[in-house]
Amino acid sequence: MTSSAPRGLQGAYLLGERASQDELRGKLLDVASQLLVTIGPESLSMRRIATEAKCSTTVIYTMFGSKEGLAEALYLEGFERFRRRLEAVPPRKNALEHLSALGPAYRDAALSEPGYYALMFERAIPGFAPSERARTLARAALNVLDRVIADCISAGYIIPIQPRKIADALWAAAQGAISLERAGHLRDSSVYEAVTYATVSRYLAEKPPVSHS
Repeated sequence: MTSSAPRGLQGAYLLGERASQDELRGKLLDVASQLLVTIGPESLSMRRIATEAKCSTTVIYTMFGSKEGLAEALYLEGFERFRRRLEAVPPRKNALEHLSALGPAYRDAALSEPGYYALMFERAIPGFAPSERARTLARAALNVLDRVIADCISAGYIIPIQPRKIADALWAAAQGAISLERAGHLRDSSVYEAVTYATVSRYLAEKPPVSHS
């Protein structure tokens, strides 16, 4: 009869190993993202990333499979970081204020992660096209917009309409302003704030609910 490690100890070991792998994966993605920004897509070779991250190319191939797999992982990681930023916005006293607070958080996420942003929205890697699954997961990362808009509709701030339609219109307005800002055509956040406010205003109810605060 063979002995085995206690379940609790074995579980702790597996969790620790998984955390270590997640940390290494995050480090590799950050190295690749930084190379994309500072040098360009030609720098995204497995050997170059391995050298910068001080690991073997075998580790990278094991985690991502190929350069295309790495690009898709970068794409999804970028959207996951956006999701965490939006989810971290504290709820406000009403849904409309919460929706308004998501706008600056989205802009901050875009401008603070230039490598990920370039891959997500600007085709920074020639020839890379995310899979349909990746596109679905990317849009799901922004579901917090849909949920808060649905709360606005339920509270009577916004006219009854499919929340995703409003979320996509708001997303498009935000992306347009951010792209212009990244290209140096806008100096500050004023246009971003104006276009996102105008988009939300388009759907506001004529008679908003009476506040009891």
